[in-house]
Amino acid sequence: MMKTKMIFAWKDRENAVREAAEELRRGGLVVFPTETVYGLGANAFDAEAVRHIFEAKGRPQDNPLIVHIADMQQLADAAGEVGDTARILMDTFWPGPLSVIVKKSARIPDAVSAGLETVAVRMPENELAREIIARAELPVAAPSANTSGRPSPTLARHAFEDLCGKVPLIIDGGPCRVGVESTVVDATGEVPVILRPGDITPEMIRKAVGDVKIHHGIMGEAAPEEVCASPGMKYKHYAPRAAVTVFTGDKKEVAKQIDFRYHIDSMQGKKAAVLCLDECAAFYPQLRVFALGAGAAEAEAALFRTLREIDEQGFDTAYFHAQEEKMGLAVMNRIIRAAGHRVVAAGEEKE
Repeated sequence: MMKTKMIFAWKDRENAVREAAEELRRGGLVVFPTETVYGLGANAFDAEAVRHIFEAKGRPQDNPLIVHIADMQQLADAAGEVGDTARILMDTFWPGPLSVIVKKSARIPDAVSAGLETVAVRMPENELAREIIARAELPVAAPSANTSGRPSPTLARHAFEDLCGKVPLIIDGGPCRVGVESTVVDATGEVPVILRPGDITPEMIRKAVGDVKIHHGIMGEAAPEEVCASPGMKYKHYAPRAAVTVFTGDKKEVAKQIDFRYHIDSMQGKKAAVLCLDECAAFYPQLRVFALGAGAAEAEAALFRTLREIDEQGFDTAYFHAQEEKMGLAVMNRIIRAAGHRVVAAGEEKE
């Protein structure tokens, strides 16, 4: 088993940046913080290094990676063509939690793009991430630093739990500010298309570029044979070991159904939890509740951490009280995928 070293960047930032950059340059893997989630990075030009990402995560090869850059000079290394819409999105939201799909550079191997002629590129807001990428002097291909299918890591210890013995270096930069992966927008067509929701909302994108479409797969399931240009569109993602069910509809009706199922679980010896926004916690005075905050931003930051806490505390089932308008598209997308599309609406379960 490989030895995994962890460096605490707040104790020795210079050493963290130097060692991470050196590891990337020699073809190794590095776990590093971003504002969204922790990433598992490799030299985006090195197909062999990139293949190690898929091995460490157990990630399907047809799931493309996002290329992270430190500055606009590195964009030319990753992108072969950047259209006007893509440029506006980059100018408006970079550095930040937005990945823009463009035509890829010839230097980006198929291992990164899953054989597609396009690639998703982003410039992280997180300064430590940009320092590491700049010091390495190469763009970094990176998915989330977790075992494929598990909740994404928002703390370095989450990545350590999943990847210890599989990667040589983890940089601990503290908790991630946003807490869900970047918004992914395909800017290669006439109208940009959101392929994965995130902290940058459809409303924010419309304000910048006008019309924007939302891909049908965001709240549904992509077909097994469908070619996906963005990560997070295919396969089960973000799932804890506990069985998750999402409930939608009138707050009081949802609370009745969750309360009923919770007590059935208790009678069967199962340990159940409820996830909801703060305002709904009062519906469950006798139940074990994990409150996710007051609204979308707080729920995004808390979601993956809470899903991991549920596993750490040994819960068998988790019931998610959804409030789509207040939680936002990003949270709903993640939790529906974590539940394997197991959604209960008005008393009718939809698989």
